[in-house]
Amino acid sequence: MIFKTAKINAFRTWGLLLTMIGMGLMVLGTAGIVFWGQAGKVVAGIGLVLGLITMMGSLGIYFWAGMLSTSAVQIQCPDCAKQTKMLGKTDRCMFCRTMLTLDPNIANVTAEELEAQHATAKSSDASETTVIGTESGNGSTQKV
Repeated sequence: MIFKTAKINAFRTWGLLLTMIGMGLMVLGTAGIVFWGQAGKVVAGIGLVLGLITMMGSLGIYFWAGMLSTSAVQIQCPDCAKQTKMLGKTDRCMFCRTMLTLDPNIANVTAEELEAQHATAKSSDASETTVIGTESGNGSTQKV
């Protein structure tokens, strides 16, 4: 994970990014009229339609994040003592970005150890896949 933040905040960030892209497309599309006059109306129309589509995508993401936020578990962060919302088994505090969990099996595991566990689980899944040949020479994959 490049940007370590809470899941709800990540959804909101993507919604904001789509809003900015949509507004930029609309402004750049409208600027086509300034640069090319009557011929720029086509560019303006395309820019406004693409901007509208991305703004609607942003609206959908904000709605989805809001619905997730209403059903999220509210807990108190042990580090900063602020109320934060948590999605899934593990999440981060919205304020201090401390790793939080409700699962007692991984409660004392650090973030690096958790990522290492996920990496070993993925590599063991990949090593279980073997290629079984057929009479015609075509190989098919099958979990063993």
